[in-house]
Amino acid sequence: MSPPELTTLLIANRGEIACRIMRTAKTMGLTTVAVHSAIDRDARHSREADIRVDLGGSKAAESYLAIDKLIDAANASGAQAIHPGYGFLSENADFARTIEEAGLIFLGPPASAIDPMGSKSAAKSLMDQAGVPLVPGYHGDAQDIETFRSAAERIGYPVLLKATAGGGGKGMKVVEHSGELAEALASAQREALSSFGDARMLVEKYVLTPRHVEIQVFADRHGHCLYLNERDCSIQR
Repeated sequence: MSPPELTTLLIANRGEIACRIMRTAKTMGLTTVAVHSAIDRDARHSREADIRVDLGGSKAAESYLAIDKLIDAANASGAQAIHPGYGFLSENADFARTIEEAGLIFLGPPASAIDPMGSKSAAKSLMDQAGVPLVPGYHGDAQDIETFRSAAERIGYPVLLKATAGGGGKGMKVVEHSGELAEALASAQREALSSFGDARMLVEKYVLTPRHVEIQVFADRHGHCLYLNERDCSIQR
């Protein structure tokens, strides 16, 4: 089955990233659709879109993380495709899968690619199986404080707590000593749940003055592939 003709794009995000996506979409002649929570009704991304859909709710879990509402918004606005932006549901395989099942286009990797890479824990397990060196830490299923305390003592402080889902620095806390761990874990879990709808965490040895370097690769359905060399994410913000 061939994908539908693309004339209208829904951006499942807010803020600067949503505005940038809209600008590019408009230069391509696409109609843009913004979604917003009750408190973002007059936000910049809402004002700049051709169409806006009110998802309701004041929390992200009630709006930008509500998959069913986003699918309904796409159908109601006539959008054939959804762009996730970054953060929120951008690395959520269930979101990509639901979009595909609804007969819409997900502007991002297929769910089969996000499944092993959208979760940091799953990605670390995959790399471990491939023999890739990993920063010492714990990325298992157990999420109780004693499991994290034991892992932190094993690898040594300072440690870094990380949300397994999402990105953008959300749900990350540096812990300098054991007395800070319980409070930091609870705080990071709350932020991760609010940002990504997923409170699962991992812990790693905290690397002082690290360099975060990425190579971005883009591919389409027609066999075209492009990479953008190295990007030093350590200095991007």
